[in-house]
Amino acid sequence: MTETSSPSTLLYEDRIPGGAHWSLLLRQGTSLRLIDLDGGANVGMLFYNPLEKLERYNAPDTLKCQHTFKLTRGHCLYSDMGRIFCSIVADSVGWHDTVGGNLSTAALQRKWGVKTYQDFRNDWTISGEQAFLVELAKYGLNRRDMAANLNLFSKVAPDDDGKLHFVPDHSKAGDSVELRFEMDTLVLFHTCPHPLNPAAEYPKKPVAYQLHAAAPVAEDDYCMNFRPENQRGFQNNHIYHLQGKHPHGCC
Repeated sequence: MTETSSPSTLLYEDRIPGGAHWSLLLRQGTSLRLIDLDGGANVGMLFYNPLEKLERYNAPDTLKCQHTFKLTRGHCLYSDMGRIFCSIVADSVGWHDTVGGNLSTAALQRKWGVKTYQDFRNDWTISGEQAFLVELAKYGLNRRDMAANLNLFSKVAPDDDGKLHFVPDHSKAGDSVELRFEMDTLVLFHTCPHPLNPAAEYPKKPVAYQLHAAAPVAEDDYCMNFRPENQRGFQNNHIYHLQGKHPHGCC
């Protein structure tokens, strides 16, 4: 387990059931804390620049520049412009997946079957693919705008042959992860199952989410200094925000 962040001002909190989806705009200086209520949750997430939605979460760059296969406290989540959407400032889980992908509707049909709301009411099922498409459409985006996502609370590990395996019961009830946003970010997330989850029945695992006012980033900030590349990422953010404040010049 890794240490948690210091107390901060709670701005808002809510709960999202399993097999559901949501999106929101998070401002720079805000943190999002996600809490696994029952254990075994999966939260698929995507990030976009709300002012230029072609800038989005880049999973390969996030892993490559921080020399990692997993995500945990200290890691930053990068855009394809080399900027940092958010930093993982607290994490009681220790391993979050960003290579396992997203549950497609075809895979849902093969594994658990598609149950419509009209026929099954609150027991209906939805894929991560469809969940993201619904949220993307709210902002004028579509399938071609769907990037590789991360899966918070989930772990996949390779065997000796390099095949990825889902690790059941990885996250426990009460586990949490906190993301501090370093720039304004459009956040899409769902609580649909991880695509490699071998459960016999479609797992519906709820999560709580809290919005907090984050403390300013200090010179000795753990995430900024976790890797030399992160210092450059924060510098890229600094330049980006200067351009926003001084559109006709940086001085």
